[in-house]
Amino acid sequence: MASKVCFTDFHCAGDEGQLDKLKKLIIAAGTDDLDFDNKFVAVKVHFGEWGNMAFLRQQYAKIICDYVKTKGGKPFVTDCNTLYPGSRGNALDHLDAAYMNGYNPLATGVHTIIADGLRGNDEQEIPVEGGEYVKTAKIGAAIAEADVIISLNHFKGHVAAGFGGALKNIGMGCGSKRGKMEMHSHGTPWVDEDICIGCGMCVRNCANQGVEVIDGIAVVDEDKCVGCGHCLGFCPVGSIQCKYDEAPAVLNYKIAEYSKAVLEGKQEFHVSLVVDVSPKCDCDPNNDIPIIPDVGMFASKDAVAIDQACVDACNRMPVMPGSVIGEHSHHHHHSCGCTVDCPGSADEEQKETKRDVFRMVHPDTNWEAGLIHAEKLGIGTRDYELVTM
Repeated sequence: MASKVCFTDFHCAGDEGQLDKLKKLIIAAGTDDLDFDNKFVAVKVHFGEWGNMAFLRQQYAKIICDYVKTKGGKPFVTDCNTLYPGSRGNALDHLDAAYMNGYNPLATGVHTIIADGLRGNDEQEIPVEGGEYVKTAKIGAAIAEADVIISLNHFKGHVAAGFGGALKNIGMGCGSKRGKMEMHSHGTPWVDEDICIGCGMCVRNCANQGVEVIDGIAVVDEDKCVGCGHCLGFCPVGSIQCKYDEAPAVLNYKIAEYSKAVLEGKQEFHVSLVVDVSPKCDCDPNNDIPIIPDVGMFASKDAVAIDQACVDACNRMPVMPGSVIGEHSHHHHHSCGCTVDCPGSADEEQKETKRDVFRMVHPDTNWEAGLIHAEKLGIGTRDYELVTM
């Protein structure tokens, strides 16, 4: 059976604004069916790396949180720490970035919680029913303990996953540092010797004697390291890093399996804003020209259906002049299945195929693998009924 996905564009008539349209959209998509009364409600959102300007404005989150409060719920906006060194690698820096980007209690009306704690190691291990690549997911504790999860995500491109939508926001976004390590890599971490200060924090916090300091530099023992990623949270300078060597399809399989764990036993709802569709994730400290024009707002109870609806909508849009797609046009027709709208189209046969704007930007990615796997896991369905408001 097809899942309902509600959609509205950004056009505003009369006195109605985009925030008014968002509230009507989430109600039409079924938020009134959820039991919020006295429930902890995690509104999972990406606060944006400092320097990025494509992340969602906090007003969207406020509309959702205000609505949840009218239903007796206890909402909070949340995200987990990043695996890479940056402005969101620990809870204090993460809160600084969130507050500077508008996700503070004065602006949203709710508390901002970094779900996996100070160093990114505050987690709960949740079994993945039917998991083929992940047997136990490591989820940020505050999200794991919430009763309801609302995914509010900025739909955009992603250098590894192809695009970032509801499943990426939930699966990768809710993983602790160890969880993100598990999704991004199938091996051990490495040490950037130019950054390492030889403090030994990694050694003192490794349960497997998998790292030692030699001549003032940390060295990973490949025979003893189990690849858990626990040490990443304790390095004060970010010298211990993930290899980011997982195959694109497997990365998306793991994201789907983490999403399964996050949503298990929870009420769920998903909102995707297809606006400022940047070629890379909001984790990037800068953003580029959007690859397509703004599309609109989507809402659904089904994470798989909403991702499929969003990517289909993006693929119907023209490419944005001057965007990064033009820089890659020479190899589009070799990898992405372009149509006449693609600057890399080579012949009439290729003009009849379906265009994939995200593989036009990142040809080596495989976003569809994640949706297929998520459907197989029972998270949702790719078959959807689009209700336009």
